[in-house]
Amino acid sequence: MDKLNILVIEGSKRTERLSITAAKYVYEIGKTIPEIEVTFVDPLDFTLTPEGHLPHDKDPKFSELTAKADGFFIVTPEYNHSYPGTIKRLLDSEYENFHHKVLGLGGVSNGPWGGVRCIEALNQVAKALGLSTLRLDVQFPFIQDIFDENGKPKDADYEKRVRGVYKELIFVGKSLKYGRENFNI
Repeated sequence: MDKLNILVIEGSKRTERLSITAAKYVYEIGKTIPEIEVTFVDPLDFTLTPEGHLPHDKDPKFSELTAKADGFFIVTPEYNHSYPGTIKRLLDSEYENFHHKVLGLGGVSNGPWGGVRCIEALNQVAKALGLSTLRLDVQFPFIQDIFDENGKPKDADYEKRVRGVYKELIFVGKSLKYGRENFNI
C-alpha cells in the first residue's frame, strides 16, 4: 500500500500562538515515520471567508490538500473550554473531503488540562464531518514551559506519546483508505 498522506494542521491564527511549537513538533516526528507522507498546514497560509462551505468560500490550495489527504493530525490550542474559530472554519470549508478519513488530535493549553476540552469538542465536529477519531490523543499542558528554545520538549516522553497517536492514526488510516478504494459507500 502507498504511503498515507497526512496533514498536520495548526489550529490557530493568533500572532502569539504557542501551539505552533507543538504542531511543528508533531510534524517533525511525522517526517520520520516511513509509512506516511506529512504536510504541515498553517492557517495563516490560506484565505477563507469568515463563514461558509460553498465553492466561493473555499481556498483552492486548502481544498486540494484535503482532497488528497488520507488523514489529519490537528494540533490546536484550547480557547475558553473549546477550539478556536480558525480550526472550525478550516473544517467547515471542506466538508466533502473529510468523509471516511482519520483524525488524530493534539490539545494545547497554558494550564494543566492540555486542551482536553477542545479535543472533546472537536470529536463532535469530526463525527458530523464523517471523520474517524482515535482512542488516543496527545496533550501539551503548560505549553509555555514544556519546550526548549529549539522546539524540543523537555520531557522525552512526548515523543512516545506523539508516536503512539501516529501508530493508531496509521492503523485506522490504512483501514479507511482500503475501504474508500474498495467499497462504494
